[in-house]
Amino acid sequence: MVSRAPRPDGSQPSRPAAVLRPALTRQQAEDTAQLLSVVSNSTRLQLLSLVHLSEGGRARVVDLTQALELRQPTISHHVKVLHEAGILSRTPVGREVWYSIVPDRLSAIADLLR
Repeated sequence: MVSRAPRPDGSQPSRPAAVLRPALTRQQAEDTAQLLSVVSNSTRLQLLSLVHLSEGGRARVVDLTQALELRQPTISHHVKVLHEAGILSRTPVGREVWYSIVPDRLSAIADLLR
């Protein structure tokens, strides 16, 4: 710790005011930690990137399986984790299910990457 010498008049020099940005609330910290936990997996990051860049911002498991050259059960597991975390939305269309990134979650992920 640095001590400050008294001024010639005997008064103590003032400390510069600390410039702090508002800290995360407990809830914000927990939400961010949960999001980071889910997207810290490299396969999930690739899936999110593929879904985001797909035509219309949506993709099916079969599309993701072909693009990543991984088995369908592996892709399904990761998609389920992303869906349960509220990152991917699920839209059934006939016999197919399309996945897209929930817009609010996309913004949160983009903020973390900045």
